[in-house]
Amino acid sequence: MAKARKDNKGRVLRTGEQYRPKEGRYLYTYLDSRKKRRTIYSVDLMKLREREDEIKRDQLDGIDNYIRGHVTVNQAFDRYMAVKTNLRVTTKTNYELMYNAHVRKGFGERLIGDIKFSDVKKFYQQLVEDDKIKPNTVGTIHCCLHPTFQMAVRDEIIRSNPCNDAYHEMSAELGKNKGVRNALTINQQKAFMDFIEGHPVFDHWVPAFTVLLGTGCRCGEFIGLRWEDIDMESRMISINHALVRAKKSRFNKRERMTVSLPKTEAGIRTIPMLDQVYEAFDRVYKEQCETGFNETEIDGMSGFIFKNELGNVLSEQNINAAIRRITEAYNMKEEVRAARERREPELLPHFSCHYLRHTFCTRFCENETNLKVIQSVMGHKNIKTTMEVYAECTDEKKKEAMQNLSAKWKDF
Repeated sequence: MAKARKDNKGRVLRTGEQYRPKEGRYLYTYLDSRKKRRTIYSVDLMKLREREDEIKRDQLDGIDNYIRGHVTVNQAFDRYMAVKTNLRVTTKTNYELMYNAHVRKGFGERLIGDIKFSDVKKFYQQLVEDDKIKPNTVGTIHCCLHPTFQMAVRDEIIRSNPCNDAYHEMSAELGKNKGVRNALTINQQKAFMDFIEGHPVFDHWVPAFTVLLGTGCRCGEFIGLRWEDIDMESRMISINHALVRAKKSRFNKRERMTVSLPKTEAGIRTIPMLDQVYEAFDRVYKEQCETGFNETEIDGMSGFIFKNELGNVLSEQNINAAIRRITEAYNMKEEVRAARERREPELLPHFSCHYLRHTFCTRFCENETNLKVIQSVMGHKNIKTTMEVYAECTDEKKKEAMQNLSAKWKDF
C-alpha cells in the first residue's frame, strides 16, 4: 500500500496536491475539460482546497463539456449523485463506496459516449469471474451505473442506456439464484436452538435468536426494535424503521449507527407474534426490570429492546460473532460425540444473521400457501422474491412426498 504524502505539518495531501518546501507553497494539478493539465498555487493549504472545491464544482456543472458527451463515466456518476437528492444517506454512502471500490479506476475513466451494451456486460462478467465479486454486489454496482446513464439519455447526451438488461443477462447466465439455499434445515435450526437453551455461556442469546427465527426481521429491523413497537396485548410487532451502520463518506463524515426506513416501502408492516416470540419478549422485559433497560439514544429514538454487554444497541457484527462462537462450540462438541458413537458428525454450517431471515421464510413457506400473506409478513417489495423462496420450498416438499411414496411402494 502506497505511503500517504504529507506536508511539513504532517497533514495528508489529497490526490493532485503537492507541497514544495523550498518554495513554501502548495500546488494542485488537474485536467481541464479539454484534457489539458492545469496547476494552481497557494501558500495556504486551506485556501488551495477552497479553490480545488470550486474547480470540482465547475467541472461537475460543466454543461458544455457534458453536452458534447466528452465526460467520463466518473464525471457522469458524480453529477448524478449531486442531483439525486431523495436517496437516503446510507444508500448514497453504499453506492459511493461500491463505485469507488470497483468502478472509478478503469471502467469509470472511459467516456460515456463510447460505452456500448457489450462493454457493460463484459465489465460485469469480469467483476464476477476475474475479481471474484458476488453477483449481488454487481447488482449494487448496476444500481449506480444504470441511473447514471439513464440521466444522460434523458439529457439527450446519448441515444440509449447501455446498461439496459446487462445485469439481467449476466445474472441469468451465471444462474445467480440456482442451487443456493441460504436457510438452515429443520434439524439444524433445532440443534442450534437446543444447544444454546440453558447453556452457561450462550443462554442469554435465546430471546434474540428466537425473535430472529420467529419473525423473519431483517437484521437492522431487529436491532432497531423498541418497546413501543411491540403490543404485548394484541401480540403484534410494528416494523417501521431499522438501525444501520452508516460508513464514512462525503455524505457521512463519521461512521455511526443511524435510523433508516426499512429497505422498501413494503418493509413497513406488522408481524403477529408466535407464542415463542411473545415469551422471548416477556423474558427480556422481566430481566431488564432487574438489570436495567437500554438507554441508548439514536437520532432521537430510544427505548431499544435488545442490548449488548455494555448496554448499547446490538449490531450485525455482534450477532454474527455470536453465531460464529455458538456454531464452533456446537461443532466441537458434536465431533467428540460422533467419534464416541462411531458415526459421521452432523455439523452446523457457517452462516450469518441473514440466514435466519431466510430460514424463517422457508419454514413459513413450508406451512403456508397464500403467497400474499408470506409477502406481507416478510416485507418483500416484489412477489417474485416470495415466489422464488416458495418454489424452492415446494421442491423440497415434492421430494419428501415422493420419498414417502417410495417407502410405501412395497405395500401396494
